[in-house]
Amino acid sequence: MEKLKERWGISSNWQIVAILVVFAINGSFAAWVAGPITSFFGLDSETTKPYVLYIFLRILLIFPIYQITLPLVGWLFGQFKFFWDFEKKMLQRMGFGRFFK
Repeated sequence: MEKLKERWGISSNWQIVAILVVFAINGSFAAWVAGPITSFFGLDSETTKPYVLYIFLRILLIFPIYQITLPLVGWLFGQFKFFWDFEKKMLQRMGFGRFFK
């Protein structure tokens, strides 16, 4: 636990629990929200052929939802700074660093 706290720059076990809960809630939330959106656009797992295309489109939809909601859910748990820094670092590694100078 101490190595994780040092790596993440946090000071208490409560913060570790809160961060892990935020990751779990946000991932589930992003996948849940993607369902109605794909249905709105007429994409369905049974009608979209090949099925791999449906999965690919759904993942493309989940990604921005996850990115947008992660700092918001983190804020609800009092961990906004951690998740904002995490977001910036992750997006910089993906090549979107010019937006976060």
